[in-house]
Amino acid sequence: MTKAFKSKRPAFTRMKYRARIEVSLKPGHSDPEGETAARLLKELGYEVGSVNVSKAYSVGLEAKSSNDALALAEEMCKKLFANPTKDNYTITVEEQR
Repeated sequence: MTKAFKSKRPAFTRMKYRARIEVSLKPGHSDPEGETAARLLKELGYEVGSVNVSKAYSVGLEAKSSNDALALAEEMCKKLFANPTKDNYTITVEEQR
């Protein structure tokens, strides 16, 4: 009878993380939604300068470390969430309990 093979490498546990990704337009790009909101706020009597619209994504994911979770979120931005020609994005990662 043979014994089952056991790896000598430590088992990596995957942790749960929440990545918050905010995507906004780069300066110089038209933001008609923000311009409309600013105009309407002024009509309502609010003293505002400008309004900029951005999108926020909250992504639950599993990774070996917060650096790996950040790298995954970065990939997501490059492949789906942000257009590098017109968008900037910021990512924050928190461990979930």
